[in-house]
Amino acid sequence: MAQLTGGEIIAKYLEKEGVEYLVGIPGHGSTNLLDAFNDSSVDVIQPRHEQGATHLADGYARASGKPLAVFTSIGPGATNTVTGAATAYVDSIPMVIFTGAPQTHEYGQGILQELDRQKQGDFPSVMEPVTKRSFVVRDVERLPRILRRAFQIAVTGRPGPVHVDVPMDVQGASADVEIPEPAETRAHSRPGGDPDSIAEAADLLADADRPVIVPGGGCMLGEAWDEIQELAEHLKAPVIPTFQAKGIIPEDHDLFVGYAGWIGSTAGNELATSADVVLAVGCRFSDLHTSSFEPGVSFDIPPSKLIHVDIDNTEVGKNYPVEVGILGDAKVVTQQLHDAVSDHVDEVSTEDNDYYDEIQRLWAEWEELVEERHTDDVPMSISRALASLREALPRDGLVVTSAGQPQETTNPEFPVYEPRTNISCGGFSTMGFGVSAAIGAKLARPDSPVVDVEGDGSFLMCNQEIACAVEHDVDVTWLVLNNHGWKSIRNLQVNKYGWDRVLNTPFDEETDVDYVKMAEAFNVGFVERVVKPENVTETVERAIEYDGPAFVEVIVEPDNPESGAIITGEWDLADLEK
Repeated sequence: MAQLTGGEIIAKYLEKEGVEYLVGIPGHGSTNLLDAFNDSSVDVIQPRHEQGATHLADGYARASGKPLAVFTSIGPGATNTVTGAATAYVDSIPMVIFTGAPQTHEYGQGILQELDRQKQGDFPSVMEPVTKRSFVVRDVERLPRILRRAFQIAVTGRPGPVHVDVPMDVQGASADVEIPEPAETRAHSRPGGDPDSIAEAADLLADADRPVIVPGGGCMLGEAWDEIQELAEHLKAPVIPTFQAKGIIPEDHDLFVGYAGWIGSTAGNELATSADVVLAVGCRFSDLHTSSFEPGVSFDIPPSKLIHVDIDNTEVGKNYPVEVGILGDAKVVTQQLHDAVSDHVDEVSTEDNDYYDEIQRLWAEWEELVEERHTDDVPMSISRALASLREALPRDGLVVTSAGQPQETTNPEFPVYEPRTNISCGGFSTMGFGVSAAIGAKLARPDSPVVDVEGDGSFLMCNQEIACAVEHDVDVTWLVLNNHGWKSIRNLQVNKYGWDRVLNTPFDEETDVDYVKMAEAFNVGFVERVVKPENVTETVERAIEYDGPAFVEVIVEPDNPESGAIITGEWDLADLEK
């Protein structure tokens, strides 16, 4: 065993975990931890806000499947991670967040930045609802065990963020300890489904006339893309992913039919509602995905029979009753189902297959509807700008989005072709997420171009992270679609209450930001503004080819109906009593 400080223990354990980057901002509450990384192979990335640190780690994990570590000081540096932790928690994205804490001998004395009125050193209570687990390290000798537990919890089962509160004196204290081997604390197999349940589900699928497959984010986390596609091809069942599973099947595949829900495709909603059997894998059936559970709009369960597969038992049957509920890993269970179905029926043919023909017809109708939005009007539509981006971005390129109008158009309309090439915040719908998540995605996939598509309102939430990309020379392209305001919410207010009830500040000539000057002030080497739609593709191509961070502002229509998206479903937002 070796005499190591708390900071050195953390550094050496991260090396054993294969963590490439420690992401965070130095503070007095983290100096002992950070000093150890002067002699570590783990590189330190310094964003400009702790929220940006968590989003960067989030984007990295979504693009690679591997976690990063985040560090902060005590107090506001720690509380700044809460939004990013919540974003990762809702979407089941792994990371480990280290925060500074009061010296153990001063707990409860109200030292600088301590939360102590309810309980001494009470910051872990803040993190409990937004992490899988929150640890407090009281003794440096306990640190190795807590570290292996933290990473074990973050990456196994349903993944998610884990918090470790490390008092300042524990960071600097020394102990003779052995650094544990991560492999010794992991299960070496994935859980499969109960054989009887697999057989029952296979019977339903084999006998179904109109089966649909609904992969969720759990399929992306479980790397089940090959298994989903093979099962769909065997059954000739349409694939209707959730947005967190966008890319689970190539969007030019003949069985891909878009998405279900409020901004799903017409094909996705129609096929989902008319299914006799729905196989949902790693899918939690949220309000936006189900048209707020309104029967017959996006799903009709029952009478559709639901086979629900998830690694988290709390999700199975949570929002819809199940015909067969299967607890297990998405990849393993989908392969089990494919094997069992293959024993029942041969691969379904497309010849004289009315259901398959209907799938092709419905998808063609949706594609035609989207194509109609690609006009050459000035200012251009968001749809038109995204069509040009698709022309510029290679097939393996990554697109990143935050909440708002660009996401509401990108998710249903922008085709992606490979897993982990669509990085988008989901259930927590966090504005500004993509500005930093794109940096993490590029660090994870350095050989693939990464473009973050932001609205101007979302971009302003976390724009300071451009400085992080410039400092570390991370080759990201930001594509800011400027419609001069928070128009997604503005349109919501108009639709619910009328123009005379809108409380929403427009970004007019007097209050709007000059984004070109902003990017130049951050020392971005490639900065351009585009007004005409015919210039978008060529400009984005040059931005992607540029060796370094690049910024493109595209002026889009400021007043479009329904938040710029094609509304095909419903979303339940309670109105005020009149």
